[in-house]
Amino acid sequence: MNVILVITDTMRRDHLGLYGCERVKTPNLDRLAEQSCVFENAYAASFPTVPNRMDVMTGRFTFIEAGWQPLPRDATVLAEVLGAAGYTTMMIADTPHILANGYLFQRGFSGWEWIRGQENDRWRTAPADPPLPADASKLRHPPTVKQHLRNTATRRGEQDCFCARTMQTACDWLAENRDRDFFLYVDTFDPHEPWDAPQSYVDMYDPGYAGEQVTYPVYGKCDYMTPRELEHMRALYAAEVSLVDAWVGRLLERVEELGLLDDTAIIYTTDHGFYHGERGWTGKTFIWEGGSADMPLYSEVARIPLMVRLPQGEHGRRLRCFAQPPDLMPTILDLMGVATPPTVQGMSLVPVMSGARDFTRPLAVSTPSLAIAPSGGRPTTITEGDWSLIYYGAPGGQLMSHLSRAVDDIPRHAVVPTDGVPEPELYDLEHDPAQKYNVYRESRDIAVKLHADHVHFLERLGMSEEFLAHRRQLEPDTILGGLFDEHLG
Repeated sequence: MNVILVITDTMRRDHLGLYGCERVKTPNLDRLAEQSCVFENAYAASFPTVPNRMDVMTGRFTFIEAGWQPLPRDATVLAEVLGAAGYTTMMIADTPHILANGYLFQRGFSGWEWIRGQENDRWRTAPADPPLPADASKLRHPPTVKQHLRNTATRRGEQDCFCARTMQTACDWLAENRDRDFFLYVDTFDPHEPWDAPQSYVDMYDPGYAGEQVTYPVYGKCDYMTPRELEHMRALYAAEVSLVDAWVGRLLERVEELGLLDDTAIIYTTDHGFYHGERGWTGKTFIWEGGSADMPLYSEVARIPLMVRLPQGEHGRRLRCFAQPPDLMPTILDLMGVATPPTVQGMSLVPVMSGARDFTRPLAVSTPSLAIAPSGGRPTTITEGDWSLIYYGAPGGQLMSHLSRAVDDIPRHAVVPTDGVPEPELYDLEHDPAQKYNVYRESRDIAVKLHADHVHFLERLGMSEEFLAHRRQLEPDTILGGLFDEHLG
C-alpha cells in the first residue's frame, strides 16, 4: 500500500465542516472525511511546529527528550525505515523551520523539495522596504512580515500561493512516480500566518473591509486591536483555511485521476491551533522583544483534526479513541507492511480503524518541551475521558518557559506570572467544552487522578528523573490562583 501524509500547519479543528463548523467553507476536506476514519479525539503531543514534526518522524513523544531543535542524527526516522524496506519516499514542503538552518527533517527521504518563501525564509531581497499591512505595534515581528512581503512580491495569481505551489508539486511528483511503491509526505505552512490568501477568499468572509490588515498578529493580549480589526483578522484566517482546502482538494483530485485511490492510504492532520481572541489572546505563546512565555494549551490549540482514508476501509467512520502525532509513524508502517522499530512509543491506529480494537490509550498529553531544563510553569494539558487538566508543574529552574526580562520590561500584552506557578485548572469537557469554568477546587479528586496518570505515563516513556521530579507534585508551594481567570469569559 502507498501512503500520502498531508500536514497543514495551524489548522484549527473547529474551522472545518467535518467537525461541525458552518461558517468556514472546507468542502474538499469535508469530502475526504466522508471517505475516511475521522478521529474525534486527536490531540497535539509535542508543541509547537518543529517538536510536532519530530514526533511524526520518530514516532516518539519527544517532549520528554528534546525541544525546538534539529532532527537528532541518531534518531530512527520514518523515511529511513521505509527506504530500507524498498519504498520510494518523497518529502515536499514549504514549512521553512524543518528545513532551514540545518534542521535536517529531510533526512532519509529518497528525494525532497523545499518550496521557498514562507514566513521568515531568507529567500528574496527585493523590494527592500515593502509597506506593512498594519501598524507595526500590531504585528508580532515586523521584519518577518517584510521578508514575507518580499517573498510574495512577484505573486501573480492563486497558483503562486505557497500551498498551491506545494500541492501542485506533489501532483506532478505523483504523475511521475505513480507506478512505484511510495510514501509521499506533503507539508504546507498554511494556514499559519502571515495570512495572505487572494482577496476573493477574504471577500467570502468579510467583503468591503477597508481598515488595517493584521496578517501576523502579536502573540499576547488582543486588546491592541479594535473589535473590527479582530473580526477581520478572523476573516483573514478563514480565507487562508479555504485556500488550503481548495489546494488539498486539487491534490486529492489528482490522486483519483491517476487511479491511485485503490492502493493508497491518505492521512490528513495538523500540528496545533491558534487563539483568535479566545480568553483575550491572539497567538499560541506570549512573545515580546527579548522574552517569551507559554500560553496554556486549551482545546483551540491542543485538539487537532486527524483523518485516515483507507482504500478498502469503512467510509465515514467516527472514532472516539485518543490519537496523537507519535501514532502516525507506527500507523504508516503498519499500513505498508513494515515492522515498527523498538524506538517507537506511539501506537498503530490500524487496529481501531479495522474494528479489531476500540481503544488506544486512556489519556492524551499535550505540552511544550519538558526536557529543556528542569522547569516549573510549562503548561501541560492532560485529557482523560471527559476531563481536561492544565497542569504547570512545580517551581524549577526555568519558570514559565524562558522568561528573560525584568517584569517592568514586559509589555502590556503579555500575561505572565513573576513568582511561583499557577494553580492547576480542571475542566469538565462534557458540560463545558469551551473550558470556561475551572472546577479544580471542587473536583480536586479528579485532578489528583489525572495528575497521577500523567506522571505514570511519563515514567513509562522513560522521562529522566531530572525533569520528572518537577512534575510529581500536583500543587506547587506557591500558587498564583486565578492568573488566567480574567480571560476565561
